[in-house]
Amino acid sequence: MKKLWIPVVVFLAGLTSFLFGAQADRPNILWLTSEDNHTFLGCYGDKLARTPTLDKLAKEGILYERCFAQPVCAPSRFALITGSFAVSSGPAGHMRAHGNIPQLMRGFPALLREAGYYTTNNAKTDYNASVSIKDTWDASGNQAHWRKRGKREQPFFSVFNHEVTHESCLFPLQDRNLSDPPMDRALVRIPPYQPDTPELRDDWGRYHDHIHAMDGMIAEKIDELEKAGLAEDTIVFYFADNGGVLPRSKRFLQQSGTNVPLIVYFPPKWRHLAPAAPGTRIKDPVCFPDFGPTVLSLAGVKPTTVMQGKAFAGQSREKPNEFVFCTRDRMDERYDTMRSVADRRWLYIRNFRPDLPYVQPLHYMFQARGYQSWAKLAEQGKLTDATSMFWGSKPSEELYDMESDPDNVKNLAYDPAHRATIERMRTALKRHSLEIVDNGFMPEGSVHEGYDASRRAAAFPLDRVFDMAMIASSRDAEKLPAILKALDDENEAVRWWAAQGCTVLGPKAAGAETILRARLSDESLAVQVAAAEALAKIGHVDATLPVLERILLQDGAPFAALQAANVFDRMGEQARPLLPVMEKRLKNLPSGKGANSASAYQQRILERITAVLENREKPLMYPAKEFPPSL
Repeated sequence: MKKLWIPVVVFLAGLTSFLFGAQADRPNILWLTSEDNHTFLGCYGDKLARTPTLDKLAKEGILYERCFAQPVCAPSRFALITGSFAVSSGPAGHMRAHGNIPQLMRGFPALLREAGYYTTNNAKTDYNASVSIKDTWDASGNQAHWRKRGKREQPFFSVFNHEVTHESCLFPLQDRNLSDPPMDRALVRIPPYQPDTPELRDDWGRYHDHIHAMDGMIAEKIDELEKAGLAEDTIVFYFADNGGVLPRSKRFLQQSGTNVPLIVYFPPKWRHLAPAAPGTRIKDPVCFPDFGPTVLSLAGVKPTTVMQGKAFAGQSREKPNEFVFCTRDRMDERYDTMRSVADRRWLYIRNFRPDLPYVQPLHYMFQARGYQSWAKLAEQGKLTDATSMFWGSKPSEELYDMESDPDNVKNLAYDPAHRATIERMRTALKRHSLEIVDNGFMPEGSVHEGYDASRRAAAFPLDRVFDMAMIASSRDAEKLPAILKALDDENEAVRWWAAQGCTVLGPKAAGAETILRARLSDESLAVQVAAAEALAKIGHVDATLPVLERILLQDGAPFAALQAANVFDRMGEQARPLLPVMEKRLKNLPSGKGANSASAYQQRILERITAVLENREKPLMYPAKEFPPSL
C-alpha cells in the first residue's frame, strides 16, 4: 500500500503545482474607464487636450480608432458585462430598463472567478438586467480593489470607473473646483454643427479641464500597479463608457456620441497576446460586446454560447469586425428609434422616427447650459443653416465619411454616387438585427420582450417587422398602400410600425383614416397610441384625445401611459382640451421606484407639457425642414 500511495501523492502534488502554476502565470487585467467622453485626448488628435498619461499609454500600447459604444451608459454596461447587445434582451436597450435575459447569461467576470481570478468592480452596476453581483464580483463597491485579494500570485480582473467627466460636471449646480489652471476658453474649437455661444464655449473648456483631471486619476491607478511590482504582469485597458456630453453627443449616434477612446497596453511579458505591436493604431472597428470575450480570451477562458461579441486580442482572437452597430431607443422619458452601422470609414444612421426632432426636451439633458443656450437661439430665430442641422426633424438616413468628415456634418445619404455604400450598410443592419433579434423593433411593454420571448418566431417575426419599419421611416407616400395593408396585420409590432408610418407621412396618410380609427380599439395599447397620434397628424384630434386620455389614466400599463404622455407633448396646443386631465394625473400618479421609474418619467413629461400650455415655460422652436424619401 505504501508503495502505491507515494506515487499517488507525488502525482497529486505535481498536478496541484501544475494547476496553480498555470493560474499564477496568467495576466492580471485592469479596466480603467471614464464616463461620458468622446476622443478628447491628445493621442486622438485633440490639440488642446492635456492628457500626458493616456498619450504615453497609447504610444506604448495599441490605440483603437474605431471603438463604438452605445450612446448612453446603462445599455453600454449591459454590453460590457454580458458580451451581448442590450437590444437582444428587451427592454434592456432602453435607458434605465430591466432586460429579460436568458438563463445562460451571466456577468462574464463570473467565468474568470471560476478559473481562479479575483474580480473587483469600483463601482457602477447599472447593467439594465438581473446580472448577479454576488456571482460576478468578489468585491463590488467604492472600496473594491485588487489589493484585497488573498494571495499575491492570484491573478485579478479589476474595474475602476472615473466619474469626474460625467455629464453632470457641466450642470450649473455641479461646478467643481479643479486644482490645475483652467483652459483658455478663447482657444476652444466649436464644431460647425454647434452655435458659438458663451455657454458652449465655457462648457467645451470646462470639459477639457475635467478630462485633464481624469488623466491624472488614471496616472494614479497605473502608479499603484508599478509600486506594487505588478505593472509587468498586468494588461491595462482604458476606455470611456459612452460618447461626450456636449450637445449632439451622449444619446445620439453620430461619432461624437458613440466613438469612444480605447487604448490597450500589453507589457512585454504578454505581448504575444496582443493583435499588433506597441504604438499601432487600429482602424478595424470594435464595440462593447467584444470586450467580455476579449478579456476571457486573454485569460484563456471559454465564453458562454450566448455572447455575441468577438475577441479582438488574446489566445482566441477572431477575424476583425467588418461592421459594428449602435442603437438608441428610449432615453429616460423620451422615445426615439435610431440604429447605426460603422465600418473602418463609413458611419450610417437610420432614423426610424424621422418626424421626431433630434433634440427633445429631455429633463436631465436640458440641465446643461449648452443646450439651453442653443434653444434660446432657436427661439430667437438666429440659427444658421449649419447650426440648425441638429435642431429639428431628421432625415430618414445619414451617411458620413469619418475620414474626411469627422464632425459628421456632410450627409451623403442622398447622393446617388453613394447608393452602393448605403445599400451595403442597410443590408448589414438588417442582417445584424435579425441575428441578435433586436427587441427595439417592438413597443416597450410588449409581452414579447426579452431574450427568450422574442425568439418565438410567431410572436415576433422580425424579418417582416424590420421591413415594415424601413417602409414606415422612408417618408415615401408611394408606400402608403403597403402601410395600409400592414395596419391589418396579425402581428402587434407590424401594426405598430404601420401606424407610426402614417404619423411620419402626416397629411399624406389621410387615406388611412378609416383603418386608423379601427386600430383605436386594437388589442395592443401601444398600437392604439400610435394610431391616435397618426390621426392627430391628419387632422382628427377629436378621435385622438379620448383614447390617449384613457391610456394615460391606466395604472396597469405604465409604458403605454408613458407613450401616450409623449404623444400629448408632441401635440402641443392640440392637447390643450385635456390640460385638466393632465393636471389631475400629476396629482394622482402611482408611486414608482425612484427617479428612473415609468411614473417619474410620466411626471417629467406632464410637468413639461402643462407648464408650456400654462405659459410657464416656452416650447422648443424647430426650424421647418423638408427631406426627400430614402434613396
